[in-house]
Amino acid sequence: MIALGVDVGGTFTDLILADIATGRVTVHKTPSTPANPAEGVVEGVKGICRLAEIEPGDVDAIFHGTTVGTNAMLVHDGAVTGMITNEGFRDILHIGRHQRPQHYSIMQDLPWQSRPLIRRRFRRTVAGRLDARGDELVPLDEHAVAAAARELGEAGVEAVLVGFLFSYVNPAHERRAAEIVRSVLPGVFVTTSAEVSPQFREFERFTTAAMSAFIGPKVRSYVGNLSDRLNALGVKGELRVMTSSGGLATPEMIAERPATTLLSGLVAGVRGGAWVGSHAGTDRLVTLDIGGTSADIGIIRDGRLAEADARSASIAGFPVMLPMIDIHTIGAGGGSIAYIDRGKAFRVGPQSAGAVPGPAAYGRGGAVPTVTDANLVLGRLVADNFLGGQMALDAAAAGRVISELAAQLGRSPEETAEGALTVLNSNMANAIRSRTVQKGIDPRDFTLCGFGGAGPLHAAEVAAMLGMENVLIPPHPGITSAVGLLTADLEYHALRTAFAVKGAIDMPRLQALFDDMEKELAAIFARDHVPGDRIRMLRQADLRYVGQGYELKVDVPDGPLTDASLEKVWSAFHDRHRAEYGHAFEASPIEIVTVKVRGVGMVDKLAEPPACAVSGEPRKVGGGRCVFRVDDALKTFDTPHIERTSLPVDREYAGPAILLQTDTTTVVPPGWTYRADRHGNVRMTRDPRG
Repeated sequence: MIALGVDVGGTFTDLILADIATGRVTVHKTPSTPANPAEGVVEGVKGICRLAEIEPGDVDAIFHGTTVGTNAMLVHDGAVTGMITNEGFRDILHIGRHQRPQHYSIMQDLPWQSRPLIRRRFRRTVAGRLDARGDELVPLDEHAVAAAARELGEAGVEAVLVGFLFSYVNPAHERRAAEIVRSVLPGVFVTTSAEVSPQFREFERFTTAAMSAFIGPKVRSYVGNLSDRLNALGVKGELRVMTSSGGLATPEMIAERPATTLLSGLVAGVRGGAWVGSHAGTDRLVTLDIGGTSADIGIIRDGRLAEADARSASIAGFPVMLPMIDIHTIGAGGGSIAYIDRGKAFRVGPQSAGAVPGPAAYGRGGAVPTVTDANLVLGRLVADNFLGGQMALDAAAAGRVISELAAQLGRSPEETAEGALTVLNSNMANAIRSRTVQKGIDPRDFTLCGFGGAGPLHAAEVAAMLGMENVLIPPHPGITSAVGLLTADLEYHALRTAFAVKGAIDMPRLQALFDDMEKELAAIFARDHVPGDRIRMLRQADLRYVGQGYELKVDVPDGPLTDASLEKVWSAFHDRHRAEYGHAFEASPIEIVTVKVRGVGMVDKLAEPPACAVSGEPRKVGGGRCVFRVDDALKTFDTPHIERTSLPVDREYAGPAILLQTDTTTVVPPGWTYRADRHGNVRMTRDPRG
């Protein structure tokens, strides 16, 4: 089987082609085409097939990570969306909840009010009402639904959300209303809140479904266009798209539930880091994926990707109630701009110079100092060996913009450049602390996995700020997200709101909910032609102490539910609560709020990285002056430039060193040692004595 992983980034589209049987791997990068990402994907497929000397028709499967939905949310560029809801509840999407992201700020921006996904003039109400048990109180006014659909169509909406109260218990009214809207507006994207997220909490459920409608037409059009273009190219292999939960889905499923792709591209990177770590002998990782504009942080504990919880899951400030991997993103990357703010504080990011004009060092007209310029001034980037020599950096331009900033600060250019990196690295270290230390996790027990175009440049110094002693750099850091795509299985989720309290559990009802969800997922896998012996069903539940406002997720044992199996669930919840909050109330009643099933359909995937057998001496391709902060003072070191692929296996060397390869540059500071392992990873270790 020949599998192709394709990850679309803002600047480059990364591809990796793997022969699953032999382990032979080919990698390729091609410029992205933001106006139509499918064009860049198709060109990348052509290019990597030429490199591998195969035809596009030889590819058996394409695994794809996309940021189309993510970008639509971040820049608020989605469909004109309408909504049909219950009489009297037109403004749930605007009101939100009394909780605010920043409790004590009177100036905070609430995106659902300042930039709503569905404007008030596109919201319509109709008669029809269910009670909390799902029983009908007022029949659905079908004529009003049809009239509302016609009005929205005349207003030019491109998508419609149908969201009614208590549809998570009984979706009948939503389903019927959606049927009517589809018949009246056949070309419009239509979804319901129960299809997207059948959970209680109206604001969060409606907002999550509104996101699906908002990005739906764009995601559906992109996936359809990509499928058509790949077919025209001669690709007969199946297309699979990464979802926010870390699994893959078919184009048909993505078209139905586009909100599942909101973290598609970002999750692939965390998966790639976890896979590299597992073969490097560590299952406790902090992944740091640094690109030109942002840094994405993920946590892997005991080989499992940390999942976002209901309290913190959000996209562009909007709450999301969907299965998602916990990824924290900050504005920190190679293009981040260094500047002095109005309060005379020295800052770096989140503003970015982007790819065009980009850093001054790119020679494309950039006139502001960036992190890339600072790295070049300090000798950590090699001007004539950027992108493997495919692009020359303008050292004079970088020196000029850094010197201009230095004059404002009254510092030397080297102090200014090093200060910019220290600020950026501190921002990333603080972001990692928020996902580790603040959650009771000691980062010193983890290895930092740095990848992306700029991750290997900064990983060691970020790790040192956190007291971490081990850093792992994958063989191809720039395409780690594409690698992650080849390590995933098909994955679908089902959930039901249960509301059952310990001591009063209706066991047959709870068992029926799990059975119903497993049948639902089995039908989807059957549609995707997944054999039954390759399907696994994993049960979970969201629990809380009675009276609490938020839940914690725990695993539920397989098989028939019994008092003994539920005792394991209660015990797991106490343990999880203790780990999360530092205490547990073992005498307090526990409530099951939501029950869930995660269905996994196993596919053929990349089993192990190719073995590396390099021997001999490292190939030095130059050297130069490099500036580092040591013992709280700037010092200049004569630093060798070494071709990374020439590092012999399991031979340790002392830093400083600059390791060069096509897709990134790895910086080994003084006080660190480095070696290549048998899979081509670079392992860096810090001397704890400094």
